[in-house]
Amino acid sequence: MTVAALPGGRPLRFLVAGAANTAFGLSIYPLLLWSVPAFATHYMVALGVAQVVSLCFAFATYKLGVFRTRGNIAREFGAFSGYYLFNYGANWAALPLLVELAGIPPVIAQLGFTIVLIATSWFWHSRVTFRGGR
Repeated sequence: MTVAALPGGRPLRFLVAGAANTAFGLSIYPLLLWSVPAFATHYMVALGVAQVVSLCFAFATYKLGVFRTRGNIAREFGAFSGYYLFNYGANWAALPLLVELAGIPPVIAQLGFTIVLIATSWFWHSRVTFRGGR
């Protein structure tokens, strides 16, 4: 069953899509770190690649499977990206501190940011990004 076909309305579809996006986002970063030897040292480059790919995957999932809006792609992608760019900025600032100064492994530190995203994304996307889909 696809996300778009789930019964139970938008909140349930959001949770399922969020789980898929989280699984995808959490798996692509370590996959890049472990599969590309240069990324083991340059973990911030891997983070950038993972974030761009995850952003596009998540936008498509939420737009098509959860909020089911038509049109407005540029405005919606701008609002969607703006939310994540803010979070990415915090991530890019904190990750080196957590890894280099606190000695936390990059994958574990990244997990902490995912928890923050999960807690705040419903409110942003339902009220700002995809507000026209009601």
